Amino acid sequence: MAAGAGFSVASLYYSQPMLGVIGPALGAAPAATGLVPTLTQLGYALGIALLAPLGDRLDRRALILVKAVILAAALGLAAVAGSLPGLLLASLLVGLTATLAQDVVPAAAALARPDERGAVVGKVMTGLLLGILLSRVASGVVAELLGWRAMFGIAAGSVLLMAVALARALPRFTPTTTLGYPALLGSLLSLWRQQPALRRAVLAQGLLAIGFSAFWSTLALMLHSRFQLGSAAAGAFGIAGAAGALAAPLAGRWADRLGSPAVARIAITVALAGFALLLLDGALPPVAVLPLLAVSAVVFDFGFQSALVAHQTQVYGLVPEARSRLNALLFTGMFLGMAAGGALGSLALARWGWSGVAGLATLSALASLVVRRR
Repeated sequence: MAAGAGFSVASLYYSQPMLGVIGPALGAAPAATGLVPTLTQLGYALGIALLAPLGDRLDRRALILVKAVILAAALGLAAVAGSLPGLLLASLLVGLTATLAQDVVPAAAALARPDERGAVVGKVMTGLLLGILLSRVASGVVAELLGWRAMFGIAAGSVLLMAVALARALPRFTPTTTLGYPALLGSLLSLWRQQPALRRAVLAQGLLAIGFSAFWSTLALMLHSRFQLGSAAAGAFGIAGAAGALAAPLAGRWADRLGSPAVARIAITVALAGFALLLLDGALPPVAVLPLLAVSAVVFDFGFQSALVAHQTQVYGLVPEARSRLNALLFTGMFLGMAAGGALGSLALARWGWSGVAGLATLSALASLVVRRR
């Protein structure tokens, strides 16, 4: 299940280190090319809001397998796109169907005992988060050696293989509600209104996601223009970020012992420190900038992933029979933050340079900490 979550969610991030080569290949300006990750994140947010709640209504196993087949087809469309509009459409479809990762995580929570739910969610989230971060490493190297189209083709094949493995391994799940689709979506609003802890978790994680996405969505463009580094170098920073994914199982165990709100506050403080390190960029010699970026990525990724696991552990315990819908609300908020961070990060980079991106990330983390004050 951890591998399934990782391979599916990786589809959202393959494009980011390749933006520096995708744009010239399709004759698109950097600002327009930056819409590729933005639409992918927006599609993911829409998919979570509209499709993830079905996990409470349908057999999660069947839902996961159908989404996997469509996701593979969307990645194949991206591989053969002949223009930027075609790639943007494929990116939106990839985002919509990569939400199968958000069916896998509630499934793991449903199979776990209450006293180990945080630890189990943390283990599955380790796979998901490694997929997010190592996808950038893989796409950077493959794009450098074989081209960006090959990366999307390989991704399509990996999703199909994952679907075969999940079909053999996953049990069938009994639906927890008989609500029709309109009523199911309507219940999202009721859950939002009735659960203040849910609202606080969604807002805090969404604000933190703005800075996270602003960094990763603009890193390749900054490295290409400032240091003349290619997609492989941009992707290599995913290795630094992957160290942060090791926080997931630790955060899950801590949430089981110390309580999710306390762990979330500590984690957001760590992420804030990591983003604040980026503000030192202008005061350092050029030779120190790349090490600074790597250290910052390790620190803020550790904080971001820990906060996410803490918030998931908290919301899954609020209304057990509505875990898919609670998960949908949490991740819709987070990926709306991701989409906003991609767009705002591109604007900040164009107008104020890398210092603007650093300032945006730091302010978003500070706002998240204010929201999560209790």
